[in-house]
Amino acid sequence: MSKIGYIRVSSYEQNTDRQEFALQEIGVEKVFLEKVSGKDTDRAELKKMLDYIREGDILYIESISRLARSTKDLLFIVEQLQEKGVGLVSLKESIDTNTPQGKFVLTLFGALAELEREYILQRQKEGIAIAKAKGKHLGRPKTEYPKDFCKVYQDWKKNDIQAVEAMRLLNLKKSTFYKLVKELEKTV
Repeated sequence: MSKIGYIRVSSYEQNTDRQEFALQEIGVEKVFLEKVSGKDTDRAELKKMLDYIREGDILYIESISRLARSTKDLLFIVEQLQEKGVGLVSLKESIDTNTPQGKFVLTLFGALAELEREYILQRQKEGIAIAKAKGKHLGRPKTEYPKDFCKVYQDWKKNDIQAVEAMRLLNLKKSTFYKLVKELEKTV
């Protein structure tokens, strides 16, 4: 029987120290760590862990939200673990699937985690709708045309200068230059 750990954060900027410390405290022998969204089960380290883990092992996680963000995904992973004869322990929620109560509570917590995620998405959509109704621009600011854009554009179109020179004169990156050209040509 081995103690296996799984750690996940959503992005490279996020810190895993808290999860690592929690798993070290209980003597986890092998840890699978990844910095990727938990929006689905298509995660490299999750797959490696599921391939690695064996009958009699126990998988330790700091919180069920680290393993899955939807009840469907959580139950899918738990089912795979059960088929292999592997237990699951979530430290934050004090859940141990080796007990009937643990299995029940895990299902409830998974549903609550999914509900909270849905609430977050709903509030986000409402906030965006309110901002749009107030006429606020969302996203990146619109790129303004540089002062001499039309003159440089015409020189470039007449082949008097090359695109690289036009970009240099306008102090624009290649992608921005061609984006502005495309916008201009749509209006003409």
